[in-house]
Amino acid sequence: MLALVIKTFLLQAFSIPSDSMQNTLQRGDRVLVDKLTPWFGGTPERGEVVVFHDPGGWLGETPSNGGFGAAVQDALSFIGLMPSAEDQDLIKRVIAVGGDTVECHKGGSVMVNGEAIDESDYLYPGNTPCDDRPFGPIEVPEGRLWVMGDHRQDSLDSRYHQNLAGQGTISEDEVVGRAVAIAWPVTRWGTLPVPGAYDALAGPAAVGAPGAVALVGAVPLVLWRRRRAAAADRWETRGPTG
Repeated sequence: MLALVIKTFLLQAFSIPSDSMQNTLQRGDRVLVDKLTPWFGGTPERGEVVVFHDPGGWLGETPSNGGFGAAVQDALSFIGLMPSAEDQDLIKRVIAVGGDTVECHKGGSVMVNGEAIDESDYLYPGNTPCDDRPFGPIEVPEGRLWVMGDHRQDSLDSRYHQNLAGQGTISEDEVVGRAVAIAWPVTRWGTLPVPGAYDALAGPAAVGAPGAVALVGAVPLVLWRRRRAAAADRWETRGPTG
């Protein structure tokens, strides 16, 4: 019962089935996913690695399975020690959140709200940010996420599903939780922190801030100039008083 409670509300183990998140995650890794934060209203942030349900059309049909092995997996998945064979889940990195504008042109970096992301800490060696599939600009709707794999040239991520509803974005409601640590194998124990490159990114509201600040600063100047011009007109009309 304790394991079931932990799986339902706190942490759940997921197995990595592909190479799309190399070298951050390797095929066969078991990751622990934080399911508690969403219960308290937390939403995914840029740079986090998240597990989410297939929003529809990202994965093919689940192959049927049976026999003793399937029964064991069902039992272990019930208490959270293995993923369910029926779950249609994916794991990717959050690149942009609701309100962001994201784009990437061939030969360039991924841009979020006009700022380039330094992805050198996690991008698979030899990969480019998006040369295989340039995109954007995409305005991410509120409550949705733009996600990409770290092994960029081996990841069917948001870039490849722009023909679906949401233009390749996924709903925050589809997110199971954030992958916080690698639990297995023992030789790969470690946490999955948010890369520092995302700390410096401005929010969507800040993109127009310089222009807004300039506008606010210009209003008093314009009014002052108008008052000065009006005073000069009165001087020319009436002449000096002495």
